[in-house]
Amino acid sequence: MLLVILLLTVLVLIILFTKVKIFLDYFHGNDNDHFKVTIIAWGGLLKFKIEVPVVKIDDNSPTIIAEQKVKTGPDENMKQQKTTQVDKNNLLDSIHDFEQLVTHIVGLHKIIRNFLKKVTIRNIEWHTMVGVSDAAATGVITGAFWAVKGGVIGLLSNYLRMKEMPVMTITPSFQQTVSITSFKCMIQVRVGHAILAGIKLVKYWKGGWPEFKSKPLSALSGDNTNSV
Repeated sequence: MLLVILLLTVLVLIILFTKVKIFLDYFHGNDNDHFKVTIIAWGGLLKFKIEVPVVKIDDNSPTIIAEQKVKTGPDENMKQQKTTQVDKNNLLDSIHDFEQLVTHIVGLHKIIRNFLKKVTIRNIEWHTMVGVSDAAATGVITGAFWAVKGGVIGLLSNYLRMKEMPVMTITPSFQQTVSITSFKCMIQVRVGHAILAGIKLVKYWKGGWPEFKSKPLSALSGDNTNSV
C-alpha cells in the first residue's frame, strides 16, 4: 500500500512539473491559409497535432466562410454540413449574453495575467511580403505593418516571458499585388501552473455562471444537416 502511494505521489509530481511545448505555425499566401498547432511533452513521447480549419472572406458577399471537414465511418467517406440561421431576437440575446460575459470576466484579468507571466514564448519568426502595385501606397502599408508588428510583440512581451528578440522582416513588393505572411513561435508552459490557474478560475466562477438567453447553435440550426 505504501509503495502504491509513493508511486502515485511520484507520478503526480512528474505531471505537475512536466513542461509542455506548443508550436504555432501560421501561413497566409494570398488566398491560401494554413494554421497548425503541435503540442509536445516528455521529449516527444507525447505529441498531438491540430489542423485548424481555413477561415476566409467570401468574394461574393460580406460574410465569413469557415471550412471544416468532418470525416466519419470506417472508410472516412461520410461528410456532414450544417447551416445555421440567426434572426433579430437571437442577435439581441447574443448581445445580452456578451454583456453578461464581460461582467463576469473582468475579474479574471488578474488570474490570467499571473498565469501568463509563467508562460514562456520563444523562437518567434514573423515574415511578411506586401505590395499593391503602387510604390507610394506600398510604402505606407509597409510602415503600417511595422507598427502593427511592433504593437503585437510589445503586447506579447508584456504578458508573456519572452526569452529572446523575435526575428521579423517585411519585404515590400512594388511591382505586383501580393500578401504573404508567415508566423511561427514556440510556447512553453508547466502543467502545474496550468492546473493551478484552472483551480483559481473554478473558484472564481463558483459564485455562479452568467445567465445566457441565446439558444445553442445546434438548436438554431434545426435539422439542416446534410450527409454526403
